[in-house]
Amino acid sequence: MKLSDLIQVIKPTEVIGSTDVEIADIATDSRQVKPGHLFIAVPGTQVDGHQYIPKAIEQGAVAVACQSLPEVRPEGVTFIVVADSEGAVGLLAHRFCGEPTEKLDLIGVTGTNGKTTIATLLYKMFRRFGYKCGLVSTVCNYVDDEAVPTDHTTPDPITLNRLLGRMADAGCKYAFMEVSSHSVVQRRIGGLRFKGGIFTNLTRDHLDYHKTFEAYRDAKKGFFDLLPKDAFAVVNADDKNGLFMVQNTKATVKTYSLRGVADFHARILEEGFDGMNLNICGREIFAQFIGRFNVSNLLAVYGAAVCMGKQPEDVLVALSALRPVNGRFETIRSHEGVTAIVDYAHTPDALDNVLSTINEILKKPGQCITVCGAGGNRDKGKRPLMAQSAVRASDRVIITSDNPRFEEPQAIIDDMLAGVTSAEDKRKVISIVDRREAIRTACMMAQPGDVILIAGKGHEDYQEVKGVKHHFDDHEVVREAFGLE
Repeated sequence: MKLSDLIQVIKPTEVIGSTDVEIADIATDSRQVKPGHLFIAVPGTQVDGHQYIPKAIEQGAVAVACQSLPEVRPEGVTFIVVADSEGAVGLLAHRFCGEPTEKLDLIGVTGTNGKTTIATLLYKMFRRFGYKCGLVSTVCNYVDDEAVPTDHTTPDPITLNRLLGRMADAGCKYAFMEVSSHSVVQRRIGGLRFKGGIFTNLTRDHLDYHKTFEAYRDAKKGFFDLLPKDAFAVVNADDKNGLFMVQNTKATVKTYSLRGVADFHARILEEGFDGMNLNICGREIFAQFIGRFNVSNLLAVYGAAVCMGKQPEDVLVALSALRPVNGRFETIRSHEGVTAIVDYAHTPDALDNVLSTINEILKKPGQCITVCGAGGNRDKGKRPLMAQSAVRASDRVIITSDNPRFEEPQAIIDDMLAGVTSAEDKRKVISIVDRREAIRTACMMAQPGDVILIAGKGHEDYQEVKGVKHHFDDHEVVREAFGLE
């Protein structure tokens, strides 16, 4: 693509050199620059990309987009000065990748919990309807039926636009995407045109990055502020932040609720560990899901699908055929009648929701045994809260490792145990650093009729220790302990 054509989407304050040059690709990492590339220098939180401009030119960059000009400007290299290079990345990437969101309908899902479930169920539903679809999620990205591994909830703008470009080239009609708070603040979704947005809920998370709950909340709201007039916004009216999210949006707003008046509403008629009978907008269905939080997720899926033009009856038929997402309230039954539930719950609120659901269904004298930990190098403030949530709603609790990353596992466990203060609660809790041993211990403790919740990692098939990802799958450990493999 010609540089002159590429930079039409940004407003340079100054251009030095010729724009009549061919751009082979774009990059924000100088190590990835090759001959013919445009290098975009972005001031980062750790390092400033401007200091790598000489390296990028040495690697073969023919053009550089930057906020401030370097002292040395070699002949034959074009410099494009912009007021905000971080904001320019998404715009340039979208343009370079053929403006994919002009060719497919992109639906974004944001909130603390439920993003993966809602985005994945919409992807599966619309594929059932016969459409080619794409998915951008925490678990895995998909270009129709082709799996593309993922490391982040929302990829960087260049990776994201390449992925969306592949979806458009493959003939996808729809793309469903998790939108993280980080991606909004860091403008990773810049340049994308969304046809719809869904808000799930908001509870404490990522305060290691955002510092305050208000900043975290405002980052989520920023997504809805960006929605165009022809888009829809489906928001959870049961969350006090639901209507706050859309107070400045141009999109058409629809609400969903399990408790009050809303455009889309539902209630549980009957539930068990195999699923629920639900009434959704006056129609009854059986769904292979468990828990009020999942009713809320299903209702968001229903509302979005109706907003996308699907008939309510067709949506309900599709909902009844869908199954839970990998690592989201997945049940494994032992031959002896013990139920293990593997769930990604890694915030106090998510843990509260899952345990509340278990206790609503659990038949006494069956007991609830919870195995949980907390991630290293993340929000330390939620660690004691996680332990409190577990102890409050469980008969026994085993505190163990999650992904310790670069922290010492015992130090993380100690932070969690600080939230367990009463003598009665302390009697419920033991700590086992080795996660495999912790899960095995829970399985040995359990009696027929008991439920074991293994929380925190869900779909993850690794444990990250000192920068290295080691294979570890909660499902595999449970099955082995149950003698199912």
